[in-house]
Amino acid sequence: MVQTSPVRPSNPFQPPTFVSIESERRHRQERLAAAFRVFARLGFAQGLAGHITARDPEFSDRFWVNPFGIHFSRIRVSDLILVNSEGQVVQGEGKVSQAAFAIHSQIHEARPDVIAAAHAHSFYGKTWSSLGRLLDPITQDSCAFYQDHALFDDFTGIVLETSEGKRIAQALGNSKAAILRNHGILTVGHSVDEAAWWYIRLEDTAKAQLLAEAVGKPVPIDRDIALKIQQRAGTHQAGWGGFQYLWDEITHDQPDLFD
Repeated sequence: MVQTSPVRPSNPFQPPTFVSIESERRHRQERLAAAFRVFARLGFAQGLAGHITARDPEFSDRFWVNPFGIHFSRIRVSDLILVNSEGQVVQGEGKVSQAAFAIHSQIHEARPDVIAAAHAHSFYGKTWSSLGRLLDPITQDSCAFYQDHALFDDFTGIVLETSEGKRIAQALGNSKAAILRNHGILTVGHSVDEAAWWYIRLEDTAKAQLLAEAVGKPVPIDRDIALKIQQRAGTHQAGWGGFQYLWDEITHDQPDLFD
């Protein structure tokens, strides 16, 4: 097992810093492999659909992604592939999903602040997407996305062209998440941890609102209160921190992901 070499600040609840590009790259790869394992455990693996990307710390126009056709539950660090801005695999073995490149390449290009992006066809996210609506602040947890998620309200079929990915990136804007109408959900973050956690939280938020509306009319949280919660629970640090207990669990149970 190759170990990362982060230099952690005195606060253990802060994301690490790194002594070298190599250690930062390895760290992102490990978190990426772990995120796929977590997604599999949560039931987000749906056939060949779904991808999480992590920008390379040295070559900012390249990103690491899962190779097409390997189940999320089996992905190891050594399975990840590095894709350049032309869609070519420049490191690793395997093919890149055409949809993954079409969507993620444009998000990474449009948002230099984004380190990672996550998209899958999880059940509640894709079900909510069929409504063509933003989510409401009806629970404390949902407030993390209050005024910080977008709607891509134009489904034209399977995303295979970068022009469509560019339109998704434009709809996302500066938000942390987007609902892709009739398609699913997508999240981004300043770390793999953050992007993965927001995806998990957004899926849960969609589930909560679907269930609440199935039995009645949810009572929305007051705007000012929702905004205060968002400013505390919707930060980059909060997103990173939310993933840490999942990281601890999956790396304990499935240490082969480091291979």
